[in-house]
Amino acid sequence: MVLRPGARAWIVWGAALAAYVVAVLHRTSLGVAGLEAQAHFGIGASAVASFAVLQLLVYAALQVPVGVLLDRFGSLRLIVAGAVLMAAGQALMAFAADTGGAVAARILVGAGDAMTFISVLRLVPQWFPSRRVPVITQLTGLVGQAGQVLSAVPLAALLGHAGWTPAFLAAAGTGFVVAAAAAAALRDTPQRRVSSGEAVSLRQLGGDLSSAWRHPGTRLGLWTHFTTQFPGTVFALMWGFPFLVAGQGLSRATAGALLTLFVLTGIAAGPVIGVLVQRHPMRRSWLVLGVIAANAAGWALVLAWPGAAPLPVLVLLVLALGLGGPGSMIGFEFARTFNPPNRLGTATGIVNVGGFVASLLTILLIGLILDARTGGAATYAIADFKVAMAVQYLVGVVGVAGILRTRHLVRRRLAEDGVVVRPVRVALAERGWLRSPQPAAPAAGTVGGRSSSGRG
Repeated sequence: MVLRPGARAWIVWGAALAAYVVAVLHRTSLGVAGLEAQAHFGIGASAVASFAVLQLLVYAALQVPVGVLLDRFGSLRLIVAGAVLMAAGQALMAFAADTGGAVAARILVGAGDAMTFISVLRLVPQWFPSRRVPVITQLTGLVGQAGQVLSAVPLAALLGHAGWTPAFLAAAGTGFVVAAAAAAALRDTPQRRVSSGEAVSLRQLGGDLSSAWRHPGTRLGLWTHFTTQFPGTVFALMWGFPFLVAGQGLSRATAGALLTLFVLTGIAAGPVIGVLVQRHPMRRSWLVLGVIAANAAGWALVLAWPGAAPLPVLVLLVLALGLGGPGSMIGFEFARTFNPPNRLGTATGIVNVGGFVASLLTILLIGLILDARTGGAATYAIADFKVAMAVQYLVGVVGVAGILRTRHLVRRRLAEDGVVVRPVRVALAERGWLRSPQPAAPAAGTVGGRSSSGRG
């Protein structure tokens, strides 16, 4: 049977998305196994946190090299290689008897995970028209988070009933299956090329990396990803499950349900944010700041609540954190619109570093604070978690400062290119919501204050 090009695009995207879903399962598996890991290896909270930090450190460190490889070799090879590495890591974790084996296992998971997401993103503009790219990009990031549901529900249940080794072996088997499916179904381009780029010199690679970094739009994407992604990642990857069970006193089933709600919130919000980005490209940074404010408000409510928060308040926290995933995807839109196709993988890798650097720093700080308060024992009180979780505000302030600085640089670059970015107060005044002097007419090259190229 000969498939229409549109049908082939959805098949390719679906196979890549399945690989990303399983990658998220591998990434977050240690989060739901955090308490079991302390008992299995006889270690404290900061040691368990160091596994996740190492995994994220490997992930972040490989983003730029993987982006360069992606521009050279294409998505198919990297997605399959990543799936095999993660499956091998989970198989090693299943039989790890000491922390050395666990460290090696999380290194493999981090390396394979680093190859997956940006490779899937690279496929989207290759297979779909540009008008659909923002929404498909959002769907990619958010449907992929269903892997958190797989770790929060079936993997957590398997850990509770069958034990450590069967649970991680099941995760490994799932990884090998998805690797085979990706090898069979994926194509880098509709022209069925295996490689997406030509061989390039080290000098040219350095030039592409330097050019991507020097553009303030790439750095705006990095700080966007840094600040919006880490609260949800910290919650889902490491400390959310222990916080809900050991800190808030919830059952494992209720904690798993809240993590599932976290994922569903992102899936529901993603298409909405994607459409807003598509329709209002010059207001993307304000969407980002709104997501950051929602995350900060959600944690403020829980941390200020006397004692353990009631379930409705925890639901509000989870709903706020669920917006972080869609918000972080705006960072990749900055990379896409401010970089040419030949360095898109490199720019995407730079952006993707941001959120995971913030996440690994926050995970480690929380673990260190918990150990300092409990002496390394896994006997946490709600006050211990409140003090530890408050460190997220310090990381968030750094990120917001980065966003505001690079946004100013982007607007200055746009002005140099003859693009007018109207202040929000002018836009509100035009709608009759504020009094303001009549704004000047947009300059040539803009449409209603937006760049005709869709940048901003």
